[in-house]
Amino acid sequence: MSLDLHDVTLTYPDGDGRLTALDRVTLNVPGGGLTAVVGPSGSGKSSLLAVAATLIAPDRGTVVIDGTETTGMTRGELTGLRRRKVGIVFQQANLIPSLTAAEQLQVMARLDGRSPAGARTRAMELLEAVGLAGQAARRPHGLSGGQRQRVNIARALMNDPAVLLVDEPTSALDHERGAAVIELITGLTRRRGTATVLVTHDRAHLAAADRIVQVHDGRLRHTAAP
Repeated sequence: MSLDLHDVTLTYPDGDGRLTALDRVTLNVPGGGLTAVVGPSGSGKSSLLAVAATLIAPDRGTVVIDGTETTGMTRGELTGLRRRKVGIVFQQANLIPSLTAAEQLQVMARLDGRSPAGARTRAMELLEAVGLAGQAARRPHGLSGGQRQRVNIARALMNDPAVLLVDEPTSALDHERGAAVIELITGLTRRRGTATVLVTHDRAHLAAADRIVQVHDGRLRHTAAP
């Protein structure tokens, strides 16, 4: 399990010219490792996640997910790759109001063509892993903010991804709940061997990272974890 970006450049139209969002970015995230990405607003953090998730194709450079190079893949092939290999934890949980915690996860497995019985078993295992086995039948309105974010994390892991991309997961949580979510992500990364990228604005969370990447004007600078 690994994530590799090599010499990636991404630009956007900007009037008569192009705005460079990522400038010759190279990044390797090994399985079982957590890389934290920090930088000011507009520095390129979101673009980095979008390219790593294959949601946006770079102008040039390569993205390799768990040994699969994505260059030249069709939209359908990329969708299948994301479903099998990439878990995304969004800043907001975005849970479906009518579904229970267990059902939020089961939907992901069904999209991947897995059996309902197997999906139920997998969902319960993951909810137990994030400390929510007793909340499986609750719908989002009956869960706290921290619990909803834990469901969000479990949902991202439902199809056993090689790569886990986490975007500001604690922005809507207080310090204590935020610290618990970061601890959970770190523990799951180690136990499940995912290649995890965490975008965060909270430097208090950086101690959990194996490596810190600073993004400024689309360029990366690697630093050792504290």
